[in-house]
Amino acid sequence: MMPIQMVLNKGKVPVKIYSEDVDSKSLDQLTNLAMLPFIHSHVAAMPDVHTGIGATIGSVIPTKGAIIPAAIGVDIGCGMAATRLSITANQLPDNLKRVRLAIEEAVPVGYAMHKSIQAKNSTIKALDKVIERQIIEKHPAIGKMMKNPYKRWTQQLGTLGGGNHFIEVCLDENQAVWIMLHSGSRGIGNVIGRYFISLAKKDMEQHLSQLPHRDLAYFTEGSQHFDDYVEAVHWAQEYALFNRREMMRFIIEALRKPLPPFDITKEAITCHHNYVAIENHFGEEVFLTRKGAIRAGEGELGIIPGSMGAKSFIVRGKGNPESFCSCSHGAGRKMSRTEAKRLFNQADMEKQTEGVECRKDNKVIDEIPGAYKSIDEVMANQSDLVEIVHTLKQVVCVKG
Repeated sequence: MMPIQMVLNKGKVPVKIYSEDVDSKSLDQLTNLAMLPFIHSHVAAMPDVHTGIGATIGSVIPTKGAIIPAAIGVDIGCGMAATRLSITANQLPDNLKRVRLAIEEAVPVGYAMHKSIQAKNSTIKALDKVIERQIIEKHPAIGKMMKNPYKRWTQQLGTLGGGNHFIEVCLDENQAVWIMLHSGSRGIGNVIGRYFISLAKKDMEQHLSQLPHRDLAYFTEGSQHFDDYVEAVHWAQEYALFNRREMMRFIIEALRKPLPPFDITKEAITCHHNYVAIENHFGEEVFLTRKGAIRAGEGELGIIPGSMGAKSFIVRGKGNPESFCSCSHGAGRKMSRTEAKRLFNQADMEKQTEGVECRKDNKVIDEIPGAYKSIDEVMANQSDLVEIVHTLKQVVCVKG
């Protein structure tokens, strides 16, 4: 078993880190978090920890009476979904390009959206009531930032996005076929995040100099915008969940053409890894922010993806209290996107994604497996937090 490997004691509370592979900027960010007056018990850093904007990616932050918008970030509710199919590897076509193209035709990627609303009416109704009447009405600037908010959020439901978001067809240790995807709250979540991060800084303008870093501006419970932010962030988290659900539906229907007949098995998993929730830890009810971390309560299933050329894992949580019942959300970057583009080329991408049907052009080099930490090492470092249920290896990968 691999316990906590490093403890920082430079702040008001300790920082407990499940890795020795931590860069100096991340250590500084974690120390800044630990200096805030409302952190409860300690800050936990998962083994995929790396530098983020505002707060460290891979950090778990328990707060009492306050929330830090930049710690949740702009891809609110970003997370994973995975579904197992009833077919096995030997039933897949020899040439998987048709499978990739079918997915790309069904699901817009990057900044693209559907040409018309494709999501279920019930989904639109469930989301529409809150965003239009309770969020944009109170904060019309959000609507202005989106230009045409209704069109954007409705037609982006069931779309992938860009960056490290992906859709994969994978095989598990029994050669069963899985669909796995990673996406978040798209343009509307980004706007909500940026708007409230800016608002928090504006509200704290006179006190920013007293913060360890200006990106750690926060709303306190009972303040003017606290309840509005909580309402908006929970809406964006719900939107992200619906987005993954709709996307999975589109993918499954699209794959019925290039694949033999299949059913969906009972194993369907979904989890956020950029979000805030109200939870009880060490005897206190807290706002728990997981920035690049998933919940790993005892017996709970979760998804930990590797890079686009590495293994991924379906895991079962052990409910470790020291990690606030959390674990890593992936392998974690070991270099920036700019550095990856400088160090690697298209030939490197082709070599590192050998055997995977995916784009291998210069535009996705920042997502090359070599830019990420070793997923095997990350998993070894969190054996106290989760147990592996399934090991997945992708054979198709769609990137934004």
